[in-house]
Amino acid sequence: MHEYFADLHIHVGRNEAGKWVKIPTSKNLTVRNILEEASTRKGMDIVGLVDALSPLVLSDLEQLKAEGLLTPLGGGGYRYRDLTVLLGAEIETVEAEGNLAHTLIYLPDLAVMQRFSEVMSRYIRNIHISSQNAHMPLARLVEIAASFEAVIIPAHVFTPYKSLYGSCADRLSHLLPERLMAKISAIELGLSADTYMADRIDELAPFTFVTNSDAHSLVKIAREYNVLRLQAPTWQECLFALARRDGRAVTGNYGLNPLLGKYHRSLCSVCGHLDLGGEFIVHGACPHCGSIKIIKGVFERIDEIAAYPAPQHPAHRPPYHYQIPLEFVPGLGRKLLEKLLDRFGSEMRILHKASLAELAAVVGERLALEIDKARTGQTTIVAGGGGYYGKLVKD
Repeated sequence: MHEYFADLHIHVGRNEAGKWVKIPTSKNLTVRNILEEASTRKGMDIVGLVDALSPLVLSDLEQLKAEGLLTPLGGGGYRYRDLTVLLGAEIETVEAEGNLAHTLIYLPDLAVMQRFSEVMSRYIRNIHISSQNAHMPLARLVEIAASFEAVIIPAHVFTPYKSLYGSCADRLSHLLPERLMAKISAIELGLSADTYMADRIDELAPFTFVTNSDAHSLVKIAREYNVLRLQAPTWQECLFALARRDGRAVTGNYGLNPLLGKYHRSLCSVCGHLDLGGEFIVHGACPHCGSIKIIKGVFERIDEIAAYPAPQHPAHRPPYHYQIPLEFVPGLGRKLLEKLLDRFGSEMRILHKASLAELAAVVGERLALEIDKARTGQTTIVAGGGGYYGKLVKD
């Protein structure tokens, strides 16, 4: 068995011809650029492209395959140099009350994804654009995806507006009968939550948790990621890891401290007051301006629906490591980051391999200490909320 770094939620912004696939995203977020960035600067071993439902992306992937740059793996997935590429789709569903949620679907190869795309095009009005509404409830999508033997992962499940717990239901079991609950492969936590928060919800105990970047630009790739223990980096082995089968497993979740997430705490959308002490709940409105237009934070939402006052971790739950992406580190600009990458090769080597002394030899002792605090979660943070990221504070 070996351990692999995996970010399973990366968006494609445009195809190679410049047509939009995911709006809004960075214009240079093409399949080729993603694979190059992930395999070199970021140091990932496995990535999931979650816009492969789009015929535009399928065409780009077929072109890479025709050029010999993308080769099929025996256990599903594809190889690009030393990087395993998994094909995924992020799809929006709608419940009877109009509430929306996003779900990630992964399939083993281009042929199966092509068939799945053809089926979903009967429901999605513009199949060329990512994350579109399928005009069906989650239960129907799970039924369809399960007929393709897909990996099914509800996405960023606590985020306001478009997620399972954030906008649709207090419990997953309210949306899915038991036979369909069994088809769910894992739960994606999202940037504003962590294991400690999610394990306050009793029905999530059986599920493997995944932490992914949900990258909308190249720099955001691997801001959250997983460590997978696998026999080999293939689609089938990843499926086994999510199911904790035959020794395969997710052995670590690396993510932002939830305080950095855009939706961690509640925010008044009128005056911008960020609620850090439960004032909105006490007053029923913003105590500063009186508005009831509140963007509820993940922290408050989990408090509402939690079964436990403190996390109850199941025995299979791996450690959750707080890690701050290098882009957040105060004082670490592009030029210094390039110097680090020239010296160590990838962000994973900077974060996991380089010693404090080695970092200091490149960027100086003071900045090396800031990087070390970031990679070990020992930083002071001002919380985010209402669509605004939290911020690191220099000690």
